[in-house]
Amino acid sequence: MSRVLPPGTILQMLYVQERLRTLAPGRFIEIGTGHGELAAVLLDQGWQGIGYELGESSAVAARARTAGKPFEVRVADWLEAPPDEPADLIVSSMVIEHLPDDQEAAYFERARATLRPGGRAAVIVPAGPRYWGIEDDVAGHQRRYTRDGLRRRLEQLGWRLEHAAGLTFPVSNLILPVSNLLVKRAEGDRVKLSEYDRTVLSGDRDVAGKTTFPSAAGVVLNPTVMRPLHALQKRFSNTDRALVLYAEATPAPR
Repeated sequence: MSRVLPPGTILQMLYVQERLRTLAPGRFIEIGTGHGELAAVLLDQGWQGIGYELGESSAVAARARTAGKPFEVRVADWLEAPPDEPADLIVSSMVIEHLPDDQEAAYFERARATLRPGGRAAVIVPAGPRYWGIEDDVAGHQRRYTRDGLRRRLEQLGWRLEHAAGLTFPVSNLILPVSNLLVKRAEGDRVKLSEYDRTVLSGDRDVAGKTTFPSAAGVVLNPTVMRPLHALQKRFSNTDRALVLYAEATPAPR
């Protein structure tokens, strides 16, 4: 049985699933596979590819989640790994906010070098600097993004923002105070760790009521029940109050 996903993750995957139907399936590379939820969405739509993950336990979970599908999980730092074969899509969820500015630039430079003509990069990132809190500290984030800030940064790095949407509003905003309390109680001590260790651990979390739920919660926490909230997040996709930002970008000609 698949694990019960948090409401915010379900909403993000519903949006990605719908959005990427507009792209012809090809080869993808995912940076930071976590437990393989995003890769599973792509694989179900006919994509094939590879994923990079820093944490061994997360890689094991991702392999189990995508077993039998054309997907390989490598335990490695993508920025330091040998060059990849060309890909049509470079994708990551909750990754680039961990990178210092120079590594963020290196991420997009490597993406440019790896993408086939007509390919694009898609990212899911935390949004709204005003919402900075304990979870950002615990996870080792460098920043939260705004739509305009991400557009300017992409332009600075030689990319064009093709699409952006705020996600999980208003659900995540409503539960944010409780979420912060749960994270502080369960993971507050992680702020003492190095940023690298916090980044590795961010892909494999066990916070009851925040990242993990009993199987019975699946009666409510599933894509079918949450589809009306997906419609709601699309209605408010232009708000600057969303806690999550989805974006697609293409390399600008040089």
